[in-house]
Amino acid sequence: MARIFAFHLLNDFSGSPKVLAQLTEGWDRNGVEVHLCSSFMNKGFLSDVSPSIARHSVWYRFYENRLLRLLALVFSQFLLMVTLFRLVRRDDIIYVNTVLPFGAALLGRMKGCRVIYHVHETTVKPLILKRFLFGILNFTAEELIFVSEYLSRQESFPGKITHVLHNAIPDSFLSRAKTSPRDTTKPQNVLMVCSLKAYKGVFEFVELAKRLEKYRFRMVLNAPQSDLDSFFAGTPIPANLELYPAQSDVVPHYVWADLIVNLSRPDGWIETFGLTIIEGMAFGIPAIVPETGGITEVVEHGFNGYHADSRNVPALAELIRDLFENPVHYRAMSLSAHYRLKLFREEPFIQSSLLILFGKRTTR
Repeated sequence: MARIFAFHLLNDFSGSPKVLAQLTEGWDRNGVEVHLCSSFMNKGFLSDVSPSIARHSVWYRFYENRLLRLLALVFSQFLLMVTLFRLVRRDDIIYVNTVLPFGAALLGRMKGCRVIYHVHETTVKPLILKRFLFGILNFTAEELIFVSEYLSRQESFPGKITHVLHNAIPDSFLSRAKTSPRDTTKPQNVLMVCSLKAYKGVFEFVELAKRLEKYRFRMVLNAPQSDLDSFFAGTPIPANLELYPAQSDVVPHYVWADLIVNLSRPDGWIETFGLTIIEGMAFGIPAIVPETGGITEVVEHGFNGYHADSRNVPALAELIRDLFENPVHYRAMSLSAHYRLKLFREEPFIQSSLLILFGKRTTR
């Protein structure tokens, strides 16, 4: 069986490295030799994978300055190609997680390897960088894996084999959810887990908290506390809203929550899946998500949540108020969230990935 070299740029606590950690653990359990390459000088979801997975640290540092960030990206990919050139063999599979580790794809092309991209989003700025990265993808990749049907329709790559592989909830996470019951009798807590970006709807969330003083709000943001302090400087935070920096363990926040929301602004960011939403579903938490994007494949409007435009804060407030003040309807939606989670279970996810990689499912 071929070895898999899986590449990710920045090891942090965001969604794409979390998915890759889940996949590599699953491949390893099924007897695949896995080599994981990322910036292990950073703490993130890839830091704690099984010790039987070979790890190769590739330097990368994230800079707020765009020019420095671009230079760091280029330098890291040059280092990647130099460092791993002798290790990678022709019969290895090069698995590129997101479009950023372009050096891995070029290395695979030079070595004659099978190159597979796992595409989590196509929103890359500036446009010239997107054209460069997707040009490398088009030049090197044999196959593409998209996280949603929506995403697979956004970009055209003639001649490429394409797959849709929805993200899944880890069994370990689901086990913790089953042993952490929530009290659904008096819903009042609203949770949002997201990146520290304005286009993620963070200020709309603040406005919601101001409008709904009788309820409690909590935002968990993928950034250190110092960045939160700087970002929200000058923004009055209402007393019923708590702000949390990046968390290695989000389970206590889901146990606390009665509703999870994703308020990404469609004019700034289109959600391609919605990993935090299926995590909330493991706890039976209904969701409010945008009206467009792959995230609508996770939430069925009126069944386990609602589709709504985050820019219409009064309408959002009314949705929350109606849901929380109707306990029968709330409990029905909570049960529906549990039911819909069957579509996003880990073992079918891992087996589907193995089918893509090797043309067969395992029996282990």
